[in-house]
Amino acid sequence: MKDGRTHLAYKAEHAVDLETGAVVAVTVQPADRGDTSSLGETVQEAMDVLADVMEDEEAAEQMSDEVLGEIVADKGYHSNAVLKNQEALGIRTYISEPKRGRRNWRDKAAERHATYANRRRVKGPRGKRLLRCRGELVERGFAHCYDTGGMRRTHLRGRQNIGKRLLVHAAGSNLSLLLRRELGCGKPRGLQGLARRLFALFGGLLGRCAAILELQLADQHEWRLWNSSNSPLPSLAAAA
Repeated sequence: MKDGRTHLAYKAEHAVDLETGAVVAVTVQPADRGDTSSLGETVQEAMDVLADVMEDEEAAEQMSDEVLGEIVADKGYHSNAVLKNQEALGIRTYISEPKRGRRNWRDKAAERHATYANRRRVKGPRGKRLLRCRGELVERGFAHCYDTGGMRRTHLRGRQNIGKRLLVHAAGSNLSLLLRRELGCGKPRGLQGLARRLFALFGGLLGRCAAILELQLADQHEWRLWNSSNSPLPSLAAAA
C-alpha cells in the first residue's frame, strides 16, 4: 500500500492432534477465501499425512483404524455444506454453531440432519471437552508459531515459498514437543534454565555433603578430647 503497509495476502491453517498437540498438517490459503471454503483442503492434507504415517508399522500400532474420524473447529467453519460433506465422508464434526436464528430447512433434509447431529454432539460432555482442548492446544500452536516465532508477517514471494517456511516452523513446534517430553523443556532458553537448575541442585548437594562431613569431623574431634580427658593413664602415673 502507499503508506508502506501490506494487505493480508495469505492465511495459514493448522490441523492439530488434540491428544498430543502436534501439528499434523499446514496449508496456506488465499486471504480472500473463507474458512468454510478452505477447510476441505486442510482436511485432505491431514488425511494424506496420516495415511503416510499408517504405512509405518510401528506408528500404525499406536493409531486407531480410522485415519481421521473427528474434526473439532470453531464457529468460523460452520456451514451447511461443510457439515454435509464431512458427514458424507464418515467424519464426525464438533464445530461450534453461531447464532443464526430460525432456519429454513425446505428441501435441505441432508443439511438439517448433519446440522442437528453436530449440534447434539457439541452440547454433549465429550463435545464440550473437545472444544476446550481445541482452545488450549490449537491456539497454543498458533501462539508458538506466529507470536513467539514471529511469523505473523512473512516477507516471501509466492504461496509455495511461504508454505515451505510454515512447514519448517511447524516442524520446529513438533520438535519442541518431543524435547519437552524427553527433557522437560522445549526451547533453548528453557534448556539453559534447566542446566542452571541442575548446577544449583548439584551445588546444593555438595554443600550439604560438606556440612555433614564437617559435623562428623567435629563429633570425632570432640570424642577424642573427651576420651583423652577420661583416660586412666594420668591417674596411674600419679599413683606410681
